Amino acid sequence: MEELVYLNGSLLPRSQAHISVFDHGFLYGYGLFETMRAYHGKIFLLERHLNRLLSASLVLDLGSKLNAAELGTACRDTLVANNLENARLRLTVSRGEVNSFPEPSLGNNPTVLVTASDYSPPPPETYAKGFRAGVASFHRYSQSPILRLKSTSYLLNIRAKLEAEAAGLDESMFLNEHGFITEGSISNLFLVTPTSSLVTPPVESGLLPGITRQVIMELAASLGIDVVESEVKLTDLRQFEEAFLTNSLREIMPLIEVRESNDKITSIGSRTPGPVTRRLMAAYKEMVEQHTSR
Repeated sequence: MEELVYLNGSLLPRSQAHISVFDHGFLYGYGLFETMRAYHGKIFLLERHLNRLLSASLVLDLGSKLNAAELGTACRDTLVANNLENARLRLTVSRGEVNSFPEPSLGNNPTVLVTASDYSPPPPETYAKGFRAGVASFHRYSQSPILRLKSTSYLLNIRAKLEAEAAGLDESMFLNEHGFITEGSISNLFLVTPTSSLVTPPVESGLLPGITRQVIMELAASLGIDVVESEVKLTDLRQFEEAFLTNSLREIMPLIEVRESNDKITSIGSRTPGPVTRRLMAAYKEMVEQHTSR
């Protein structure tokens, strides 16, 4: 059966889904997206993802014709139409077709696209082994307003991820113009101190405030684990006992080392998932089951 997608109010086969060559999402990267994961046929944290997209849409002047209820229905209908239980969903909203260069006064009919496909997470051995990360060859500018939005202008993330893959690594970490770690190309970073508290770079360093990042902070608080948002440099990494990366698809992925461009390798802790990381991994899975099991 051919995959069905939602496009501007209709569910239709993927081969019949077409977007205008004049869509400003295609021409200028003028759009936003959310990547979500479904478990047991239910989309986890859908409302949080929609709220983030709608908040960002107001910043980019995309939001006047977007409705949370309609977007939520589109996501759920796409999941059901494809008969999926465990899935990866992507909601993309672009400015749509406009006849001139973007101007706020022109108004717009945004393009809304939802896709869903079967998803299997990395095997347990990957989580047991942990990720190795490199450092992007270019810096992020901490004051960029785009970094705080999940926009379709994703070239910097792609470039960093390609660098990591070329080096045989799993992820790439960004530094800002002051040399502080911000985030990974597709993940947020958490570090565990010798006293078992969490440190994560602040949004002000120049990063996307991830949905999973926020959930981990809330889970940690519920477990009595202190969380501090603090600037971190590469030279600080050795003082931490554990580290992990978060995103909506992989959930919590242990991080065991960071390799710099000069091939200097910083190992984190014992290079294995530590007790705090494992505790949060279990708590996250429990939360998922509570919200999605039937």
